Amino acid sequence: MFNSQGSAYAAPSKDAAKSVPTRFVLWFNGNGIVERYWIPTDTGSDFVMTPCLAPLAPFRNDIHIVTGLDNPAARLPGPGNDHHRSMSALMTGTQFTGRGAGGASIDQVVAAKVGGNSRFRSLQIGVSQESFGESVQRNMSWAGYDRALPPEMLPNKLFDRLFGARDLGWVSRKKSVLDAVQQDAALLRNSLGTEDRGRLEEHLASVRDVERAIASLPPEYRRIDPPEFDDMKDWPRIAKLQSELMMHAFASGQTRVASYMLTKCQGLTRFPWLGYTAARHHDYTHRDGKAPGADGPDGQRVMRDICRWHIEEFAWLLGRLKTTPEGSGNMLDNTSLVYVHEHAEANDHKNNGLSVIVAGHAGKLNTGMHTRTTGTVGDLYMAVANRAMGCELKSLPSAKREIQGLFA
Repeated sequence: MFNSQGSAYAAPSKDAAKSVPTRFVLWFNGNGIVERYWIPTDTGSDFVMTPCLAPLAPFRNDIHIVTGLDNPAARLPGPGNDHHRSMSALMTGTQFTGRGAGGASIDQVVAAKVGGNSRFRSLQIGVSQESFGESVQRNMSWAGYDRALPPEMLPNKLFDRLFGARDLGWVSRKKSVLDAVQQDAALLRNSLGTEDRGRLEEHLASVRDVERAIASLPPEYRRIDPPEFDDMKDWPRIAKLQSELMMHAFASGQTRVASYMLTKCQGLTRFPWLGYTAARHHDYTHRDGKAPGADGPDGQRVMRDICRWHIEEFAWLLGRLKTTPEGSGNMLDNTSLVYVHEHAEANDHKNNGLSVIVAGHAGKLNTGMHTRTTGTVGDLYMAVANRAMGCELKSLPSAKREIQGLFA
């Protein structure tokens, strides 16, 4: 609970008052985009939202779209296919080793600087469970050379990690985890004023809501299926639960850094909620006949709809952060989110001209803008890490300087 100046009410003295912490989210979905439906034509503040970006219209003044970024390490000769090389370079700025990424991912670089005082130095969160390919395709966070940090893809396990009591009644889902804190909550409630009492009730109710949502998941959503299973689960439902849990982890001060893997690198997800089940995501990205009826313009429109769903899930998270009060503002005011893909134009496996969305107001991001640049992904990461998170990085692999114009 913070006052209107962003200081903790519970601080023992004025000198010990803590300001609202900034948080960092690295958001990823696999394959790439269809540029004609994704990239705005105009730059500056007068750009028009494209069909893929349309779900972000309510958050125009909370985002900065950056296009034209290069991912140079993806073109270095070495093992693996274009997806392997692009993913390692995108996350770490280093070459694919043949087994994994060649260094620490940017979320772990940030976590090493700001995560030490949190319960969790960072969280790795996933949604789609399909586990095709090598380690670099199934993981986006890397502690270092070939040291993968796998995402937690089951909401019930993520909830238990954040809030779960080690109690058989909760483990078997026969009672609420809130039962374990009833007495503490009652004591705290009695010591609070009206406004803060309302905040406490909203927090507990929100935890209970997500607890109920997880308890209602069918049994097949509580396990990781083998790779050969058809990937036909309701991933939008899981995505929102995972986003909700990440927001709660931030709000309760358990971490300041998270990675969020909506779909896998070279992902093979199907999309029954969009009506596209004849082929998998990677098949739709290529005009090679593997996806029935997806050649030429029809295939481009399929990819348009898939990319728009990706943006819808990102926009949902922005909405949750923006509607969660914090200090004199909201959680989005104190969060920096970076949304990336392993490729630009998916069909061509482009690793230059990448498109990225930076969102949130940590570090005074210049918002409502589309910037076309010639910098690298590393340049953008260094600007976000230093300006939004205060990391004071001097260098990053593939970075030459902080990208200009992103922050005020």
